[in-house]
Amino acid sequence: MRSVYEAAGGAEGLRRLAAAWHERVLADEVVSHAFSHGYRPDHTERLAAYWVEALGGPPAYSARYGDESAVVRLHSGNGPHEEMNRRAISCFDQALLDAGLGEEPLRTVLSDYFAWATTAEMARFHASTSDVPDDLPIPRWSWDGLQAG
Repeated sequence: MRSVYEAAGGAEGLRRLAAAWHERVLADEVVSHAFSHGYRPDHTERLAAYWVEALGGPPAYSARYGDESAVVRLHSGNGPHEEMNRRAISCFDQALLDAGLGEEPLRTVLSDYFAWATTAEMARFHASTSDVPDDLPIPRWSWDGLQAG
């Protein structure tokens, strides 16, 4: 069976998805607040590399940019923000269609992954970035969901 990474079109398919998602969140009046402080010019490439690794591809993110601890720290210390999370997930679901990844079962697997990553993995440390442990591995997601580390 092909990995989710392969079914999504590999690195190029996930780059299209990252670009579509980024465009949608910047246009959203609530989610765009997360980017109001600015963001890296290579945000789309970094996000795509993260998804490549998380969805069964090569270690595109950790080999070049860092580990899960660094990613989680970027999303920590901001307090709870359920409405922003809901809207980010909605933007992702629309971005799947924009990127041509709306066919089942791929759409559901990717949507489930993003919802989990947004509401669980990236939302674990509301109070402080200093609560994030060092050396977290990037979680891997497959057709069956979160894989045991």
